[in-house]
Amino acid sequence: MATLPQLIEEDIEAMNRALDELLARSEACAALIIDKGGFLITQTVHARQFDLVTLAALSAASFAATQGIANLVSETNFTSIYQQGEIHSLLVINIDEHCLLTVVFPAQVSVGAVKYFAAATVKQVANQLQKATQRNPTARLDLSLINMAETGPLFRKKTA
Repeated sequence: MATLPQLIEEDIEAMNRALDELLARSEACAALIIDKGGFLITQTVHARQFDLVTLAALSAASFAATQGIANLVSETNFTSIYQQGEIHSLLVINIDEHCLLTVVFPAQVSVGAVKYFAAATVKQVANQLQKATQRNPTARLDLSLINMAETGPLFRKKTA
């Protein structure tokens, strides 16, 4: 089932600006926008390098598990998860029905500060995804169907 709107360069650039602003304000070292299937859509990373593809997949899986826990305790929805570490902490926030924001930040940075700045980022990204949907409501994308061994068809210009 297709989940994402058809994204163009303008959409990715707007999302990257929002992620850059989040990292600058929150002192985070990485921010990722992922679909709930665990596929990385875009990211901004400062300082340390992480395995972003695996981080995206595990963040989505962790969020899905948390939604299962929410159901078990008669909660309709948990909108975020926080994992505290000794060096880095992680915050995963729901953007919309299809996407998540994952933020990696130093453990000494307050999760409250990161949540505060991430709220604006979530709103900006959700608005950009909505613009993409309105631009072409029937053009949807399911990243799980992409053949990573043969990506050529993804980059071919489509004729009208």
